[in-house]
Amino acid sequence: MRHLKYSGIAGAVVYWLFVAWSISRNPWFSFWENALSDLGTAGANSPWIYNYGLMITAAFVLAFSIHIILSAGNKLQTVGGAYISISAIFLALIGVFPGGTRPHTFVSTYFFVQFFLGMLIYGVGSKDKAIRYGSLLLFALALLGTFLHWPSVALIETYEIALIAVFTLLVAIKG
Repeated sequence: MRHLKYSGIAGAVVYWLFVAWSISRNPWFSFWENALSDLGTAGANSPWIYNYGLMITAAFVLAFSIHIILSAGNKLQTVGGAYISISAIFLALIGVFPGGTRPHTFVSTYFFVQFFLGMLIYGVGSKDKAIRYGSLLLFALALLGTFLHWPSVALIETYEIALIAVFTLLVAIKG
């Protein structure tokens, strides 16, 4: 159980390793012009690398959510963990329904929505001030990010994923 709190950080590392591997097989990819999901489309070289990477990362996110639920001090934190567990399902579904398929936009959007709502709820329920205020700040930054003009989808995705990684680090250190 104690090691589960690091699974969020491990998930971020695993995800970026799969992204790097996928980019190495797709030299056309640009953070300035593409979406990260373009690495998993039928037109990509070895799209399975990116898509399986999402599914493996989802297992780490699920393990992280289990840590949150099992260590929750109150109902709000438990609900926050439950939202994050649902986000893990949507993350896996991004790999099942890669870019170019009908459900892709829905599942990819709801991964972020569910995770950030879970983070907010967990943070509001936390007695630790760093987690409470950190979660509120990260949620505000995530919301702000949706209103900014980004040159590409990959850049906003990277920004949002970085916020998720900061939250998992915060929980691992303070939670």
